[in-house]
Amino acid sequence: MASVLVFLDVPAPPLPRAARELLTLAGSVGEPVVASARPLETELAEALAAHGARKVYEPAGDLDTVLVAAKAAFLAEAATAEQPAAILLGNSFEDREIAARTGIKLGSGVITDAVAVAPDLAVTKSVLAGSWTSTCRVQAGTPIITVKANSVEPADAVEAGAPARIELPVPEAGPAARVTGRTGKRVSGRPELAEARVIVAGGRGMDGNFGPVEELADLLGGAVGASRAATDAGWIEHSAQVGQTGKTVSPQLYISAGISGAIQQKAGMQTAQVIVAVNKDADAPVFEIADFGVVGDVFSVLPQAAAEIRKRRA
Repeated sequence: MASVLVFLDVPAPPLPRAARELLTLAGSVGEPVVASARPLETELAEALAAHGARKVYEPAGDLDTVLVAAKAAFLAEAATAEQPAAILLGNSFEDREIAARTGIKLGSGVITDAVAVAPDLAVTKSVLAGSWTSTCRVQAGTPIITVKANSVEPADAVEAGAPARIELPVPEAGPAARVTGRTGKRVSGRPELAEARVIVAGGRGMDGNFGPVEELADLLGGAVGASRAATDAGWIEHSAQVGQTGKTVSPQLYISAGISGAIQQKAGMQTAQVIVAVNKDADAPVFEIADFGVVGDVFSVLPQAAAEIRKRRA
């Protein structure tokens, strides 16, 4: 069976859902092999094996001081050593850039935004802001595919021994920006926006008060998102922006609160499995794509939803 190389950058256990999804998808196409962007702890290596990885390529040194250039160079080295049938990555901004740089180094075609990969490496992707799906194939080199989070149900872990671990020298990345300092980000305890299965997003209608959005998101174990209007107003950090110029998400449940649903916003969340919209404007464009809609004041509807969740859990 041909191998499928999965690029992962996991700093510490546990293994995140997005990584488990990629390993599951790789296992449906071939035999999973991991290219890790950093040397692994034993616990993490064993977790990779439990989810199907039979081999792990690790860098001999630190790649963190260079941005994506060194990671792409390392992935290209691992691909040259392994000669896989395909290479899978996540769909974050960084992963897509790594895929593009690796594609140039290997002379390979790159497909982004995949939602499914068939055993014959035909790739299904969402296009035109989620309005259509298309089937694509790479015509040159090793297919390099970035996969949207929540596209695959991860398989359960199984008993497995430690994977074979192969150390590769850190390749020369060439001229590149280097990290000179880091500042820790406040830990919210919420899942990463791009990987979250539940997202509660607020927009202009929140009028600067994201308290009800955060409360509902925390009750549902979800992430907090926002429209561009909300981030531009400074009500929430730009990393929470969902949309054409923000993050593209595909959660199982997306709750839109006080967001009109213009095309820019719809482009980032239209592939959610279930969309619930809350807006006091009955003619808001978001209701055109919502599975369930509530015409009402978000400051009344969201607290009632939170209270009902607490009541049912009591």
